[in-house]
Amino acid sequence: MKKVFCNIFGHRYSVSKKVTQHIKEYECIHCGREVTTDVNGNLSALTPELQEINRTLENLFKKRHRAAEPVA
Repeated sequence: MKKVFCNIFGHRYSVSKKVTQHIKEYECIHCGREVTTDVNGNLSALTPELQEINRTLENLFKKRHRAAEPVA
């Protein structure tokens, strides 16, 4: 029934994970479809390859911003 809703009205995505400031992962609140933003800012289906890329980007982003924080 939930997929019928998405077929008629379209998906309704909510942010499920912030990878970086510009790249996020989204999940449809009705059917559970997962997508992510690609290089151009468009939504692409979240494949295992893109999940691995997002994990790597997230790790690099965290390491870079931890190193840039001032030491108190």
